[in-house]
Amino acid sequence: MQEVFNKRFLVTGGRGFIGRALVRRLLELGGDVVSLSRRDIATDFKSAGSREVVVDLRNRASLNAVFKGDRFDYVFNAVGYIDHSRYFEGGRDVIDTHYCGTLNLLEHVYWSGLRKFVQIGSSDEYGSAPAPQNEQLRESPISPYSAAKAGATHLIQTLSRTEGFPGVVVRLFLVYGPGQNLQRFLPQIIKGCLEGRKFPTSSGEQLRDFCYIEDVVEGLLLAALKPEAVGRVINIASGQPISIRTVIEKVVKLVGSGQPIFGAYPYRVGENMELYADISLAKSLLNWNPKTNLEEGLKRTIEYCRNSVSGG
Repeated sequence: MQEVFNKRFLVTGGRGFIGRALVRRLLELGGDVVSLSRRDIATDFKSAGSREVVVDLRNRASLNAVFKGDRFDYVFNAVGYIDHSRYFEGGRDVIDTHYCGTLNLLEHVYWSGLRKFVQIGSSDEYGSAPAPQNEQLRESPISPYSAAKAGATHLIQTLSRTEGFPGVVVRLFLVYGPGQNLQRFLPQIIKGCLEGRKFPTSSGEQLRDFCYIEDVVEGLLLAALKPEAVGRVINIASGQPISIRTVIEKVVKLVGSGQPIFGAYPYRVGENMELYADISLAKSLLNWNPKTNLEEGLKRTIEYCRNSVSGG
């Protein structure tokens, strides 16, 4: 990781959950970081030591003004948000953000001298593909969000194959940990348990793959630093399937309260009931392994949420 010292980094989505954790780690390692965000959100989401820039990647004119010839050694494109809206119910905005925004970013980043462009992909790109999902499977998007992510993946790979672009796609599964938005799935479950109330959920039969935020950040850094990663799609996940119901029951047990109402919500249309990763490529190519087991990760996340809910 000494290769990070004094290098210039651009992190889009720098005030999001993954972006903030990545920026903090880069700063710890001595990187020079520019953090780009779409909105000027709360001060506590800013990372001391980084240069904060507010710009919408969908707006090409504003990007011209922001970059002004800036050159970076590494770019991490973590901009965007998980949104399963259908196309005519807001899906076009999702595509504009995740695909068109990536196009605009690529047109404004100087390729000369760029060591690596790390695109944050999503397990949703696999759609209904059978588990465990590996990188050789054909993508099968089931929403504008996953279609936009898959489109960006193919664009990065095309540029890497045909124009020498140093891009890699790191495909993430369910990332969790301290600092995640309280409106996301796991923080919502934890909050309901901390408040000792009943809360609705699906039947929870889906098998999913949870990976702790610190492990994810290390995977992203290794993907950036390994020359062999160029042009590849690499899964970063725990590789361990677990049912949503089991995760909820673990949280209830660790907190000591909460009453989930299983079956209150239907499954999403087209939802893959088994979405968990084959991580053999990350292990062999990046020499990466997840280090934080689910029990320990949940304890840390619960403690964070406890302090956030109580205002501590």
